[in-house]
Amino acid sequence: MVGNAERVRGSMFGLAYGDALGAPTEFLSYAQIVRRYELPGPMDLEGTPALVTDDTQMGLAVAHALIDARANARVLTAERFAPLVIERFLTWWDSPDNTRAPGHTCMSACAELAAGRTWLDATRRGSKGCGANMRVTALGLVDGLDEAARCGAAQLQAAVTHGHPTALAASDLTATAVHGLRSGVPVAELPAYLRAHAEAQRKVYRADWLGEDLWRGPFADTPEGFIARGWDECLGVLDRLDRALLERDRRSDPCQVTGAGWIAEEALATAVLCVALYPDDPRSALARAAATSGDSDSIAALTGAMIGAVHGLAGWPAEWLDRIEYRAELSEVSEALRM
Repeated sequence: MVGNAERVRGSMFGLAYGDALGAPTEFLSYAQIVRRYELPGPMDLEGTPALVTDDTQMGLAVAHALIDARANARVLTAERFAPLVIERFLTWWDSPDNTRAPGHTCMSACAELAAGRTWLDATRRGSKGCGANMRVTALGLVDGLDEAARCGAAQLQAAVTHGHPTALAASDLTATAVHGLRSGVPVAELPAYLRAHAEAQRKVYRADWLGEDLWRGPFADTPEGFIARGWDECLGVLDRLDRALLERDRRSDPCQVTGAGWIAEEALATAVLCVALYPDDPRSALARAAATSGDSDSIAALTGAMIGAVHGLAGWPAEWLDRIEYRAELSEVSEALRM
């Protein structure tokens, strides 16, 4: 039986392990990856320390904001969470360590925030890139959040930079996947669990988290129509995931059916596919996620966060613990999330 603390640690470290494993393959074609590695893909981290990308850096930023927001009050609200997320994002944006090919959407939105604009004005309303959900893991791991707070906070942290309704819905769904697996949802039942959540949330616009104006624009005429567009795109990629799971092909590129992962809903679905292909073998699931033609580091980071929430830290090679970059910070955050 894997304990709660180990599931949290396994997920946070899994995020970083996947990020580091997928970074060297991110801009390679599938044919190049297959020539370089035997399938299921790269099975070991490169370098000591094994370097992560902006996926882990921003995942830690959201985790710290969440921990700080709950430091003196267990109730999480938008008023407490939003300024702390912005503060952590700006610290990341201005950091000398922010040299890991960060996404344009995150960088440009942060530049606007640094210039003093509100997040509502700074956000990129047309972007649904996976930068929105690569960083949301902590919200699926923290104790004491009810569903409304978890969903609202997951959508808000996305909306600070990515204002597209699908970025919001996919971030919510990603946090829900991590939370469900950490809470004992079997991997085989995860796709149906995510579909049920998407259908239940389809017309729920969380104004208490997102405000009354984010929805206004080109996507819909009502708040409900705005958020429904995002959930409908997520339901569409879950349909593609179901088709991929019928085949359970361990040799073809995982991006072939569920997408390359540059956009948020595809990164989530392709990660779930990799988890489902190797539910009892976290290392192979991570290797399979890194051996993709698309956004390999983000797909593998999400894969690691999800399957790490199932198997805990013991699911990963013990020697990786001493080699991963940000080890101390990952341990600190993991401990604080379960307080």
